[in-house]
Amino acid sequence: MDRRQTAKSVRLAAAELASARPHPTHEANGDEQRFASDRYFMSFTKGLPHHPQTGLLAQEADYRRFRQAIDRGGIDPFTDGARHGAAFSVKADGTVTAASEIPQDFRQWEAPTAGLVFDLQGPDAQAVTMPPAPPLLLTSGEVNPELVFEMAEVYELAILRDQPFTEFEGAGGAEVNASVDRLKRLSYAVGANPFSGRPRKVDASTGLLTAQSVFRGFSPGADVGPHLSQLLLAGSTDLAMGGSPADGQVSYGALRLNLRVAQAKAVNFMVTMDDYVDAQNGLRPSPEPYQTGTGGRVEQRFITTPRDLATYVHYDALYEAYLNACLTLLATEVPFDPGFDALSGASTKVVDGGREVRRNASGFALFGGPHILTLVTEVATRALKAVRYQKFNNHMRLRPEALAARLELARTLPTLAKAAKDTVPPGLADTLKPFVEALGKNGSTGFADSTLGLIQAGAHLGNGTYFLPMAFPEGSPMHPAYGAGHATVAGACVTVLKAFFDTDAVLAKRKGDVRFRRRAAGDQAIAYVPPSSGNLLDSVAPGQFLTLEGELNKLAANISIGRNMAGVHYFTDYFDSVRMGEQIAIGMLEEQALGYVQDPFVMSIPTFDGDVVTIGRR
Repeated sequence: MDRRQTAKSVRLAAAELASARPHPTHEANGDEQRFASDRYFMSFTKGLPHHPQTGLLAQEADYRRFRQAIDRGGIDPFTDGARHGAAFSVKADGTVTAASEIPQDFRQWEAPTAGLVFDLQGPDAQAVTMPPAPPLLLTSGEVNPELVFEMAEVYELAILRDQPFTEFEGAGGAEVNASVDRLKRLSYAVGANPFSGRPRKVDASTGLLTAQSVFRGFSPGADVGPHLSQLLLAGSTDLAMGGSPADGQVSYGALRLNLRVAQAKAVNFMVTMDDYVDAQNGLRPSPEPYQTGTGGRVEQRFITTPRDLATYVHYDALYEAYLNACLTLLATEVPFDPGFDALSGASTKVVDGGREVRRNASGFALFGGPHILTLVTEVATRALKAVRYQKFNNHMRLRPEALAARLELARTLPTLAKAAKDTVPPGLADTLKPFVEALGKNGSTGFADSTLGLIQAGAHLGNGTYFLPMAFPEGSPMHPAYGAGHATVAGACVTVLKAFFDTDAVLAKRKGDVRFRRRAAGDQAIAYVPPSSGNLLDSVAPGQFLTLEGELNKLAANISIGRNMAGVHYFTDYFDSVRMGEQIAIGMLEEQALGYVQDPFVMSIPTFDGDVVTIGRR
């Protein structure tokens, strides 16, 4: 059976599995079927009609139609079968009627059929996979402590959204340390087997979270040095226009790219039921406001706070950070992987009984700049297709904003009018009670300084509610949470960079010149952080050299967890997605290697889990 037939059978099997998912025992009664079951309570429903007072899906039948549209695999069923929330109104008793006016600029579901396509090179979208995301309840019926911890993380990141990243380093700032203390009190972080699901970075000597380890990736080097990867801040020196890494500008051919971002105002969104329901119904809000200066121009600065990073990952070109990183590494002549260093033309050749000479030919189109620049962007398309299959066809995980809204509903349920209360799944409040209690008991003195207490009390945060304060007015994108598109693309693109460049290179200062290089005597460790004043990056002396492997792992984590900082993803969305992206890139590199028949070569790729994968022709 060829790969297309295999992928087709996988797709058909997935469709059969989806159609066989358990439905409520009672039959749907057309458009009047009420959401009387909690079966779909933890599933993604954004874009469907939602109840204006509960924030829940108004009718169970709409979820069925949405699943049927996904299973059919075409684009028209999402228009002809699934009802979009922007086109309907929901009454207090759950009745859904056509809206009197339909906005023209509503938000569409994003690429729900992309995971069903095939590729001629690299793994098909259906050929890679991810483990299940943490469920709400364990098989014992108890609330899952891993999900409680994940949700606490997202809430805490909202609390810290405007703290400088320098407060997330070393001994840490007061606000960051307070967040760390709250997280350390959750059951998932303590006991005989802490972090038994997806492991976290902790202090090596104590095994505890610290300001230096919290909200970071788990891969080697991700917790070393500044919180932000050097590849998000430092630029390259341009032969034509000069400059230095502290300028934060990247050479892009004859152009220079500025790594500064637009500075959004410290405003959070979706902290009322009305705004939340509008977002769940797929309505498009006004964009977020920005800081402006002379002449009304939007202010720009280096990524300084989690809100800045959230802004970056709101509008980036998805592979943008890795393309910029590749351009910087090429411009500063970072050495390639020693396994094919000769093919790039960078190394010397031994001739005439030991004499070393420079090679007369270089790689360029093969194992050179154009090759890697093409690959680092090409794998992004493969990653997006694969993650769409996981999102829509497999997991359908609800976003953090929706889980927070469930907690808010449990809080307000006793005060709801009977008509609205009758549409809520029975037992919802009892199911969520231990979840709410866990988030409300991790303060040092009680509820007031717990995670939920601070969210509820903060005027700029939950607005007196348990809603998750969002960095984006529209909240999350119009597709499920798991896997994460940014994280899958990060895993794929960073793996390509690891394959080509010497990941043992260190960021070093040598006679005033700063770049990633193979370490030599006399080199000085250096790193850059956002400026305390002025327009140039500040340089610092880290306790150890930053390796290229570590900074690439950190780059993938920064971009992925930057989405968590916006409120649109959980930690597991990052953790499992970067590893799936890694599989995609390795598969593509392995297939390409079959066609390189001229010279022997070996690529050594350090994985996100610390192993090494080798690809090549010996």
